[in-house]
Amino acid sequence: MTETIIIPLNKLDVDPKNVRKTYSAEGIKELAATIRADGYRLLQNLIVRKGDKKGRYFVTAGGRRRAALFLLAEAGEIAKDFPVECKQREAEDATAISLTENLHEAMHPADQFEAFKVLAGEGKSVADIAARFGTTETIVRRRLALARVSPVLLQLFRDEKLNFEQLTAFTVSDDHARQAEVWNALPSWNRDAHSIRRALTEEMVSATDKRVKFIGGLATYEAAGGSVKRDLFDKHNDGYATDAALLEKLVAEKLETTAADVRAEGWKWVECRASMPEGLHGMKRHYPETVPLSDEDQAALDAAQTEYDELAELIESGAADDEAEAKLAEVEKRIDALTGRPEAYSPDALEKAGAFVMLDYYGRLSIERGFVKADDIDEDENDESGIPASAKAVETKPAIPVMTHSAALIEDLTAHKTAALRIELANNPDVALVAVVHAMLLRVAYPYHSEQSALQLSITHERLEPSMKHAESCKGLAAFNDLSENYGHPLPDNPADLFDWLLEQPQDMVLSLLAFGAAHSVNAVEKKFTDRRKGIEQANQLGRALKVDMSEWFETTGESYFKHVNRTTIELVVAEAKGRDAELSVKAAAKKTEAVTIADRLVAGSNWLPAPVRIAADEAQAVEDQTDIEDDEQFPEAAE
Repeated sequence: MTETIIIPLNKLDVDPKNVRKTYSAEGIKELAATIRADGYRLLQNLIVRKGDKKGRYFVTAGGRRRAALFLLAEAGEIAKDFPVECKQREAEDATAISLTENLHEAMHPADQFEAFKVLAGEGKSVADIAARFGTTETIVRRRLALARVSPVLLQLFRDEKLNFEQLTAFTVSDDHARQAEVWNALPSWNRDAHSIRRALTEEMVSATDKRVKFIGGLATYEAAGGSVKRDLFDKHNDGYATDAALLEKLVAEKLETTAADVRAEGWKWVECRASMPEGLHGMKRHYPETVPLSDEDQAALDAAQTEYDELAELIESGAADDEAEAKLAEVEKRIDALTGRPEAYSPDALEKAGAFVMLDYYGRLSIERGFVKADDIDEDENDESGIPASAKAVETKPAIPVMTHSAALIEDLTAHKTAALRIELANNPDVALVAVVHAMLLRVAYPYHSEQSALQLSITHERLEPSMKHAESCKGLAAFNDLSENYGHPLPDNPADLFDWLLEQPQDMVLSLLAFGAAHSVNAVEKKFTDRRKGIEQANQLGRALKVDMSEWFETTGESYFKHVNRTTIELVVAEAKGRDAELSVKAAAKKTEAVTIADRLVAGSNWLPAPVRIAADEAQAVEDQTDIEDDEQFPEAAE
């Protein structure tokens, strides 16, 4: 017997014979939204049977609809005794009816995509469709994008010859012919979503491209009339510029704006490039020179230095007044202003060399000056004697004392330098990525080259404590050990789980771990017998890229340095750090222990660093200086 009856909502109970016991809370919310959109009407009646108590009924089929109505009642949208149209069946049929309903297949996703497309074609907005089905506008847009995929590919999806992830990759193009072409062209073993998306966008330019970043993003490109194709299924990409020619034009215009200012400097030539020119680092290059002081500025510097020395002597002897320290600080500022001379390129450099205005690896503006093209290099820079001009130009210099460091001290100081490089690299994923790739390319792209990286990648990690005299006082080592302890917490306990764990992490986390791992391999330690000179030189490049300030990681004190060097070196250090008058205080010391104590006091707070622990400011200049030394040794007569 079947009859249609009206039953108050609060008289409907869950049927214990219903085979579906669990409902999705999200699904109930979506169904409630659909009922609301239909004017709180059910498109399909509930199937009920009489309950255990008089006037109550069990819902045999339609448990989700009942739950959705109760949700609306709890929200106050409908009455608790809301009238529900039901069909009554006998108890003996309850289980069979419930099983039959729950065995029905859900709508195929492709059918859902096309149903959304029909609604959109009828003029319904994305917001209306989302409200109608109790979902988000983003999901509706994604479904509509999938509905625009070629019918041929949708049929393959229905036939389970193409999976959902592959189908989403085709939404980056609306060209059905191109979609089919890509699917047929890709080999069966290489039809993953990434390969499909890459093939469809090979003539487009990603929002992450450095050229797009340089002009200010896709918004600038769109403002200039460029069209953008957005991938609704790729959270890491804001879209693709489809007009590469327009993008190149915008890049060129922005580079030319800067190039005009650079040309005004007087260079022989200025070229704009969207990337680094091939062979750039093999070109001859001029570097800026320090502008000499005028006679007036030199006189002012001499006067300021004399005033400084007089004030320092008064302060040292305890005869200065209360304002002496302030006066001394003011004089120091004047001296710094006079000695901090600007640099400029020589007229010869401007006449022969030029500049590149270009984009760096990250899409930032880069201006590289002083490069000389092959045609502008003098054919013969040597005279008939065969002596290079650089050797002839060396001025005769009186012999001066040289700071000397024992092999053990150099190993200790460079271990401190390595510790600082490690912690700085671990905190800079961008530079770490470049450093690791650089180290790898040196091995694979330049197999017969002598260059080495500061990173000992295999990966090799050497403990620094054995190379340090007082490892417990090393700031860099302490910071790196703390960082190691912190990174150890999120990693899985079982190393067999590490790979899968990494696959689940966001890119920022992986990059941070890359920096952390790469930092372990840094090695700038100079031991007595080392064959890593090139790698140690590259450590200075690494330090400059990281903008390492070694004074933050190492302090020159009696314990860390002065007690390990000879009297002459102590005197030279004090002279370099605090001036010749300060050096006299050290010379006056009767014993080395006194000299160490005096030097410790004088140099404290000056940020002076021993050469082995410094980050060389300009490696090109260091190479040039080394060449001059070698020329002096090879041609001693030219240096005399």
